[in-house]
Amino acid sequence: MLRKTMMRLACVPLAAVLAACGSAPVAPGYYRVERGDTVTKIARRHHESVQSIVRWNNLTNPDSIEVGQVLRVVPPGANAAAGAPIRTSPGAAPAPNSSTEPSRAGPETAPPARGISLIWPTTGKVIHGFDGVTYKGIDIANTAGTPIVAAAPGTVVYAGNGLRGYGNLVIVKHDADFLTAYAHNQALLVKEGERVAQGQKIAEMGDTDNDRVALHFELRYGGKSIDPSRYLPTR
Repeated sequence: MLRKTMMRLACVPLAAVLAACGSAPVAPGYYRVERGDTVTKIARRHHESVQSIVRWNNLTNPDSIEVGQVLRVVPPGANAAAGAPIRTSPGAAPAPNSSTEPSRAGPETAPPARGISLIWPTTGKVIHGFDGVTYKGIDIANTAGTPIVAAAPGTVVYAGNGLRGYGNLVIVKHDADFLTAYAHNQALLVKEGERVAQGQKIAEMGDTDNDRVALHFELRYGGKSIDPSRYLPTR
């Protein structure tokens, strides 16, 4: 079950979600409901049928969507191009590029010439490493409530649970190129737009949208996933 959940995570285009720096973005292929929206209007805008929108989002009552709710607007598995600022994540954030997520079979992005100084975002056992194909980050397991800290100083560009597969998620933008993402938390302790210091507690470990208590930690460079273990100190 855990592997199945994490493989689903790998399919979520978080890099694309982070392609435009915004306060509340959404991944390509998803749409954040705005005031005055209806399922019919959203379906028409994205050239899809109402029935498809209802089915993809498991809507029991299409007439009761809420402002801020994130809906899938492309078929599951479809390759959606990165768009403008989004809701998201898992939302969106940094690099002003519009490249799409590498295919699941594609190699990891080449490491940047300049690095970033990270600290471990939490304590615990690394239960899964980065492979750049099905796992876009590392997973660190411990007990529920274990502190999650910012791996480097930066600005919170997303704090919420609107990105399917990531649960309660925090995304921190460190500069024009680097972002870190912290998923599956049981509690979020920061808000979007907040500046955080390296080592500052930003969340508590949990199992939201996951099969066990663990932190899923990702490092993005220019919107592409890179192996965070290369930038973490030995321990």
